[in-house]
Amino acid sequence: MISKEKLDRINALAKKAKTAEGLTKDEEKERKKLREEYLGNVRNSFKNQLKTMTVIDPAGNDVTPKKLRDMQERNQKH
Repeated sequence: MISKEKLDRINALAKKAKTAEGLTKDEEKERKKLREEYLGNVRNSFKNQLKTMTVIDPAGNDVTPKKLRDMQERNQKH
């Protein structure tokens, strides 16, 4: 999980980027690094949710996609 301070900094940089002043080169690099970290956390969180998900059709049959089942099986082995 990304810290509140980093999230606040991402938002501050986004707000500053929209102004006439814009961002300096260093701030652009910082924003890119923070965004990558944030998106990495979002992706990992989403993958963790998928690892526990099962898809059931209205008839009660397990219709979880094969790719997801394979990922879940690989995860259980570790």
